[in-house]
Amino acid sequence: MSHQVRLSELAISDLVALHRWIAAEATPAIADEYIDRIETRVAALADFPDRGTPRDDLAPGLRTLSFERRLLIAYRVDGGTALVLRVISAQRELAPLFG
Repeated sequence: MSHQVRLSELAISDLVALHRWIAAEATPAIADEYIDRIETRVAALADFPDRGTPRDDLAPGLRTLSFERRLLIAYRVDGGTALVLRVISAQRELAPLFG
């Protein structure tokens, strides 16, 4: 069963900020490629929504999926939808974001 994948406004803001930072530190082309890879990883949730690590310790139903050991994709599956809540640094403390 294929799920619909949606991004929250915060997740979209995270991606925009990440793109801007990479474009400034490297090049816009590198930023585009990096965001494309993240979007491919996120899109895969349509077919495998339960692949992430359950993080009920932070919030009921929360799951996280690592991306290239640098980022975490935090999402929740509700019925036929995987909602991406945040795309954040893997080094960031998660409890304040979801507690």
